Amino acid sequence: MPAPVLDPTVDEPRHCPSLGAVVRRVGLSLLVACAIPATLFYVCFRVNGVWTAIFVALGWSYGAIAWRALTGRRTSGLLILTAVVMTGRTLIALLTDSTFLYFLQPIISDGVISALFLLSLATARPMVARLAGDFYPMDHELSVRPRIRRLFWQLTLMWAALCLGKALMTLWLLQSQSLETFVLVKSVSVLSINAAAVAVTIGAAVLVARKEGLLAPRVMLAG
Repeated sequence: MPAPVLDPTVDEPRHCPSLGAVVRRVGLSLLVACAIPATLFYVCFRVNGVWTAIFVALGWSYGAIAWRALTGRRTSGLLILTAVVMTGRTLIALLTDSTFLYFLQPIISDGVISALFLLSLATARPMVARLAGDFYPMDHELSVRPRIRRLFWQLTLMWAALCLGKALMTLWLLQSQSLETFVLVKSVSVLSINAAAVAVTIGAAVLVARKEGLLAPRVMLAG
């Protein structure tokens, strides 16, 4: 029998990950890039002072990047961004011998990130669109769909407002609280705010993904 001829005009079916797989991917990325270094920082700060906390948190970020590179896994943009920001903060703190500047820099960083997110709204690829590939397999055909483009625009605006709000809140804490209180309240509040924002982001993305057929259908178990 002759071999079947494949029609090149017929698109191959798209692999659609399940919602659980997407949530696990997002959760793991946030855990490695944000939650673990923040927890290490606070524990080391309480046990052995601020400089130990600074270097342990930074070491974790670079260790996570090295591990993913050695094991052939994709390094998320969020982890790289975290490592770059922490490196800049650490270098400035060392050069000035000022831990106050170390804690002031996230305020400036959040302000700069907020501005970058807002400026990216004027481009063809808002910032959330650039990071979306860390959490869902994206291609050009997906990124230009009207619903998805609108979602990226709205989420980029939301995260810009969130970063600006965090910057203002952190500035007030730094000026009004002791260093011990500042580190504790900032660690808990920032993680809580980020978790809530991530939940909103996932919820909005799931609604759009369901409409676009981008999530694997739920498996119904027979009773």
